[in-house]
Amino acid sequence: MSNLIGIINYGIAGNIHSIKKAIVKAGGTVKVINKKEDMTGVDKIVIPGVGSFKDAMTELENEKLIEPLKEAMKSKPVLGICLGMQILSSLGFEYGITNGLDIIKAEVKPMIVNGKVPHVGFNTIEVVKSNPILKGLEKEEFYFMHSYEVVNYTDILSLTDYLGHKFVSSIQKDNIYGVQFHPEKSRKAGIKLFENFINL
Repeated sequence: MSNLIGIINYGIAGNIHSIKKAIVKAGGTVKVINKKEDMTGVDKIVIPGVGSFKDAMTELENEKLIEPLKEAMKSKPVLGICLGMQILSSLGFEYGITNGLDIIKAEVKPMIVNGKVPHVGFNTIEVVKSNPILKGLEKEEFYFMHSYEVVNYTDILSLTDYLGHKFVSSIQKDNIYGVQFHPEKSRKAGIKLFENFINL
């Protein structure tokens, strides 16, 4: 079983400290990826993310990580977390229109609900497609903090209800996974998700 997990560190957008701790707790070994050379030897990749879609893509471009990341995605399991999941999409609509990594045919749009945004706090996921990353986590609660959502119709693993609005809370396309929530802030359920990722 391979468990050297590379975490993409892309400036302000890549908030990695708590993710590193959670992966180690789940039994993985962590290597921080600051430049393309750091991709060498990692078995799997985590794309963290806080902040805006535009900032995230700008940071990845500035660090010259977009092409090496896309190349690695062809063969390695990848997990995008929160904004890291959103930038897997084709387009983001935060502070203008920004091209994403275009791995998932999706758009990232403002969450429109009859109530408070951002959506913050623990909420339940509803698994709609059996998959290894969420195995044993059906109906578990995870920690969310977001104002934007991924709009996609073909790669959905789970949905979550917020104030009567169902949004996509996890996705998968081949070896690429994304979760809208923060497993590193989701206690036992989050550690279990990282264990599932390590065991892919």
